[in-house]
Amino acid sequence: MIKLINHLLILLTILVLCACEQSGDPATEQTKVTIGAEVFIEEHLDDFEGMRIGLVMNPTARIDEVHMLDTLLALDVNVTALFAPEHGFRGEAGAGEKIEDGIDQSSGLPVFSLYGDTRKPTPEMLESVDVLIFDMQDVGARFYTYIATLGYVIEAAAEAEVAVWILDRPNPAGGNYVNGWILEDEFKSFVGPYPIPIAHGLTLGELAQMMIGEQWIPLVNEPELHVVEMRGWDRDMIWPDTGLNWVPPSPNLPTFEHAFLYLGTVFYEGTTLSEGRGTPDPFLTLGDPSTQLTDDDMLKLEGLTPSLRLEKTTFVPQSIPGVAPNPKHLGAESYGVKIDAVNYDFDPVRVGLEMFSIILNSTSDYQIRSFLYRLSGSREIDRLIEGDLSASEIDFEIDEYLEQRQPYLIY
Repeated sequence: MIKLINHLLILLTILVLCACEQSGDPATEQTKVTIGAEVFIEEHLDDFEGMRIGLVMNPTARIDEVHMLDTLLALDVNVTALFAPEHGFRGEAGAGEKIEDGIDQSSGLPVFSLYGDTRKPTPEMLESVDVLIFDMQDVGARFYTYIATLGYVIEAAAEAEVAVWILDRPNPAGGNYVNGWILEDEFKSFVGPYPIPIAHGLTLGELAQMMIGEQWIPLVNEPELHVVEMRGWDRDMIWPDTGLNWVPPSPNLPTFEHAFLYLGTVFYEGTTLSEGRGTPDPFLTLGDPSTQLTDDDMLKLEGLTPSLRLEKTTFVPQSIPGVAPNPKHLGAESYGVKIDAVNYDFDPVRVGLEMFSIILNSTSDYQIRSFLYRLSGSREIDRLIEGDLSASEIDFEIDEYLEQRQPYLIY
């Protein structure tokens, strides 16, 4: 009975949304971007009559407050399998936590892990599937693992002759913001699978087309890829311009502010310094037990951009189940800075790298880990750390990439 009531509520929500879109009353017309998931529900359900559907999704696969799985089930779509990336299908796991196969408690459907022993769907996983629907909110960063998952899904689907439909969503940092080193081959990994900049400026639909067109993924068969395009999004938009609600794409990016700064504050993950996991503001809280920022350091940090407020802070990372179960410097008093964005009129990669250099050089006891180079994609970051050049002087050499991506742009 409860499931029936939930399905009826979901159907009622869909009907109200459709009525608002068709209404000529300015008071009811939607002004927000229409995401690919909404367009899919409006225009493509008939294409899936009689098909067995697999969903590659996470908690961001929503229309307003309703998860796409629940919406599709309410519309009697034949969903037969679920596939979980990093953090899980419903978002129950922290960063890097292994995802196990299981059962979705709400629907009873099987959940296959794509972030455990297997990261590419196996033929056995696809036996009950005629088509895969991929719907996730990306953050626009090369090192976000949903990109690697997308590549593996396309590769496996092509082998099994299963179509892939991508329900497109905005790049939160915008389609015109491209910056950072192009990934070098020696640093290729699950957090850097393709030769693109740190901030790639693509939607996942565009990136999928580029993966195929540039032959970045091995394909034994021609893939069948369909991108359900958004309406009302253009490349100049960053997230606040879209009118969409922010659903955290991972537990440590609770707001767009965190995600935007993440493009330049992620590098602490490649060191023993804390990136703020285990605090209320990961990637906005940075430091270490041995960080000692001087007044001169703070003047340098505050002078980077008027778009940010930075202040000295003391913090103690705590274990947060499902978010940061074992953060660096657990329980240890740490010192550093807390960041607040006044606006987003700044370059997060360059500003983040300059902050990284200043804070690292104000820390007496730290180590650089090999993971830093998988994030940066280049050893050029060493020159920044060593003081050979500033972030403003770095030539990221992205002109060739900008030309290369041009044929794959949808918007």
